[in-house]
Amino acid sequence: MKFLILVHVLSAIIGVGPTFFAHVLLRKNQNAVQLRQSMALSQTLNFFPKIGGSIAVLTGILLVIIGNYGSFLNLWLIGSLIIYILIQIVVIGIIDPNAKKLAGWVFDENNKEAVDLPKEQSQLLSKISNQFYFATAFGVLLFILMIWKPL
Repeated sequence: MKFLILVHVLSAIIGVGPTFFAHVLLRKNQNAVQLRQSMALSQTLNFFPKIGGSIAVLTGILLVIIGNYGSFLNLWLIGSLIIYILIQIVVIGIIDPNAKKLAGWVFDENNKEAVDLPKEQSQLLSKISNQFYFATAFGVLLFILMIWKPL
């Protein structure tokens, strides 16, 4: 049981962790050169939430089934699942399409020599950065619920 808890906690940290510094990587007021580097690193980090988040969900379900955490209808569990889904909606449904649009400009061969971001891309970067703050806030709430859950 302790091993399953360890795997669950580590996978949750690995799965949600990149969300906590994505807004640092995609921060406002970067020039095009900095943004290219940040977006390349961000794309590499996107691997971790896919694997870690999936393992966290599976181990969480196992913990509820075999552990002494009560029913799936506990408020903290339902709240945690809703917050996790909200993080996925914000990141996958809202941020990813905007980030792909920005990456389209950033990695376009015609813009490789650009240093300054045009106004449209700068505004999009600012929007993405702000959206990551929402995902981060949801991540903090998720961890609070996981730590303060009633036993």
